[in-house]
Amino acid sequence: MPTPKTSSPKPSVRKPLLYGTGVVLAAALLGYASYRATAPDRSASDSSYVAEVTSDPDAGVYPELAELARRDPGDKLAQGRADAPVVLIEYADFRCGYCGKFARDTESALVKKYVGNGTLRIEWRNFPIFGAESEAAARAAWAAGQQGRFWQFHAAAYAEGAKGKGFGKARLKALARQAGVADLDRFARDADSAAASAAVSKDQEQGYGIGATSTPSFLINGRPIAGAQSMEVFTQAIDAAADRAANTKDAKGADK
Repeated sequence: MPTPKTSSPKPSVRKPLLYGTGVVLAAALLGYASYRATAPDRSASDSSYVAEVTSDPDAGVYPELAELARRDPGDKLAQGRADAPVVLIEYADFRCGYCGKFARDTESALVKKYVGNGTLRIEWRNFPIFGAESEAAARAAWAAGQQGRFWQFHAAAYAEGAKGKGFGKARLKALARQAGVADLDRFARDADSAAASAAVSKDQEQGYGIGATSTPSFLINGRPIAGAQSMEVFTQAIDAAADRAANTKDAKGADK
């Protein structure tokens, strides 16, 4: 995840204070972990930093961040049950190589392991930080979602070698066709619409608001994780969140 070299968003959306003072520590953790996880000269031991910080089932969970899960049954950029006990929010950029690695190596495995049995819901947030093509790809992904083909577009855009072909207008249309988007004319209109820009901007502001500085960045029931970490890091966090949700549910049931 290289540091973006493109123009920075407005400073106002970078302040990690949008969701209460409790998020400041989470933002610091997410930003520092992003640096440690993506520093070009990191050693093998450095790559486990986030796992060490986030493996405690009781520490590092922020209620304000957990509340960012939309749980909207009609969300076209999400998969999994709206009432799943665990929600993974992913802030990512289609030009990010590490995001592609996560999508190919880890996310597909998480879907098989947790989404199918109702444990996990994955909610995507467009977080384009690498310039105009990133933003165009984000709007195109949203447009594909309007026809129920977001995750197919996501798979096509993150396929091995896809990043190197760029995300110009013709390429995005080709990806939409590959993803099975039925109405390509509508796709083009939607991708260029004010609604697409507004949806992407909303996601961006949320990401900067929690202190995300690089991609991919994640929240798992309010626990920040930065970088394309190993499958083990994600399973530990998801299992801990599922256990915590079950215990909370049992406690509420006992109080009735």
